[in-house]
Amino acid sequence: MADYNIFSCPLFLHLSKEEIDGILERSVSEVREVDKGNYVVRQGDQVQFLYLLMGGLVRTEMVTKEGNVLEIEFIEPVRPLAPAFLVATENRYPVDVITAEKSTFYLIPKSMWMKEMMQNETLMTNFMKVNSNMTVFLSKKVQMMSIKSLKGKLSLYILENTTPQYNSFILRRTQTQLAEYFGVQRPSLARTLGEMIREGMISLYKRELKVLDRRKLEELG
Repeated sequence: MADYNIFSCPLFLHLSKEEIDGILERSVSEVREVDKGNYVVRQGDQVQFLYLLMGGLVRTEMVTKEGNVLEIEFIEPVRPLAPAFLVATENRYPVDVITAEKSTFYLIPKSMWMKEMMQNETLMTNFMKVNSNMTVFLSKKVQMMSIKSLKGKLSLYILENTTPQYNSFILRRTQTQLAEYFGVQRPSLARTLGEMIREGMISLYKRELKVLDRRKLEELG
């Protein structure tokens, strides 16, 4: 297998390199490369494989009943795509997955992944933890969408991507993509970011966003 940073994948936490290599050698049925801007899977497709994003970058988005496009998240390697739906009764992808740059995937058939988990308690535990963390992420997403003001939504988003110890992060989304993520027009986003900068809450240099006053952000979020 190619030399990816497989230890960064939460599915393989606490497993040795030999164990991980063995799992991949036995279970990966296809290595697929997808060029930038293409669909990997579409919302409603049946989940037949565990997709592992090994290289590149993808974004996920959902089309609502009203026809609106709701951006969910960006996914970086090494991560699985929608692992919980592999074992769901309604095992269909809840989102479209689109490459933000050329990406590489390992495809593992459902039956092979289930067999590996049945034989490895640590792998099974990791799989359950990944799915539990996704539930937490989605609940936070719902919380953010319930906040009415854009400044409040931005504050929650910034707080989730920083800590008191690590008070800055790189924006992977452009302002246009970030506006789509919050369901607003780009000028509204730019105006709100400008207000937050003038009020001394944050600074923004190129794509590095830094928290200057965490207390003010917490009061808004």
